Parts: sequence; C-alpha cells; structure tokens
Amino acid sequence: MTNLQKPFTLVLSGGGALGISHLGLLHDLEKKEITPSEIVGTSMGGIIGACFAIGMKEDEISAKVESFSSLFNWVKLSFSGNAVIDNQKIAEIFESIFQERKISETIIPLKIIATSLIDGHKKVFSAEDDVSIVDALLCTMAIPGIFQEHTVDGITYGDGFLCENLGVNEALYHNILAVDVLGTHSFEKEMPDNFFKTKNVLEMFEKSMRLIIYNQTQTHLRNCSKNIQLIEPETKHFKTYHFHKINEIRATGLGLL
Repeated sequence: MTNLQKPFTLVLSGGGALGISHLGLLHDLEKKEITPSEIVGTSMGGIIGACFAIGMKEDEISAKVESFSSLFNWVKLSFSGNAVIDNQKIAEIFESIFQERKISETIIPLKIIATSLIDGHKKVFSAEDDVSIVDALLCTMAIPGIFQEHTVDGITYGDGFLCENLGVNEALYHNILAVDVLGTHSFEKEMPDNFFKTKNVLEMFEKSMRLIIYNQTQTHLRNCSKNIQLIEPETKHFKTYHFHKINEIRATGLGLL
C-alpha cells in the first residue's frame, strides 16, 4: 500500500518499449482511486503520461500503445536527413489521439521534457508554452539518429533522456511518485555471453546506454530535496524495442504501489 501524500507529481521516465511498464502503475493508481496533481514525462513516459493527462483510462492507453506493437504500423524508413525513421506515421498516431489539443489544455497539468540539439539545454514543455501535445511528444521521443528530430519555434529538439530521463527536478509538488523503467532493475548484473560476438556487442551497447542513463538519474535523485517515492520495475529481461511484448512489460509495473 502506498504512503503517497497528496498533492503529488507523477514522474514517468523514458525507456522505449520498457516504458510500457508505466501502464501497470497507472492500472494500480486507478484501482486505488489515486489521481496525481501533475504529470512529468520523458520520451515514452511523456507519451503515456500525456494520454493519462487528457483523461484516458489505462485500458484505453494500452489499446493505443498496441498501435506500436507492429513495427509496420509506425516505422517509415527515412532515406535522407539525420535519422533512420521518419516521424510521419508516429505523428499520425499522435494526431488521432490528441488532435490539435495544446499542452495547456490537459485535465491534469502536464510537463514534457525534451533536449535542444542546438545547445544541449533542457526544454520543459508546459502550460506556459503555446505548443500542441503532438509537437511536444515528437520532440521528447526523438532519439538522435533513430527518430527524426523535431523543430518547434525554430529550435530543433531531441529526446529528453539526453538531459533528464526521470524529471524529478521539474516537479511542482514536494511529494513525488517517480517511476524509473531504466532504474537499478533494468540491466543485467552479468556480462553478455552469447555464441555470436555480434549479439554480445549489441547487448553491450544497450547495457552501456542503460548505465549512462541510470547514473544520470542517480545524480538527479541525490540532488533533489523533495519527498520521492521511487518505483523501479524489473525490466532487465526486455529490450527497448520490444513493443510486441506489451502484456509482459506492462506486468512489470503491476503491484508496485
């Protein structure tokens, strides 16, 4: 049973497909009839958080996330520019959910974290910005080199994980419920040991990225003076591209409150 005190900020981390774990947490919040006073999200956490912020129920959000379960539904390869994937199909999915709704028009106040690719500074899209939710999400999820970067008001943005994957520093309230899908339970404590060296190299790369983000988050947590209830789902058995394993990853977020 959670000892969470209201009002509180719900902070949802990025993590690609691992962010599906947030759905399990939302399920438990609904079951306990607990509603956050504010939502802060980065990357996949921003996408799921935005859906929750406009009043969607967890089962509705889960159904929408299944739109990502097949790569063909959202992947359009780009043969120009700086990224492998063109955002056109992803933008269409977002537009079907949010239409032209502004980030200032959510039911629960929402903040979305992105990173300026021009100077590296953190950008927090909030009700103070005259920006659509779709634009903010296309910024926060734009992993450099993978997803096409997105420009808002003349500034080009990339994924929020580059500056703050778990946005505890942006919480308005003293009490925070923070869910970090790239926390201490997100990486194996052993080295890769596969027959094929190529697989070992790829696993080492992903492990390294998880460790970089984990250590970034630990620094933010140590320097945050607020009352943080931290939840770290066990996501180490999944890859950041396992969107087809929605049920298994969602289950990692259940029963943690």
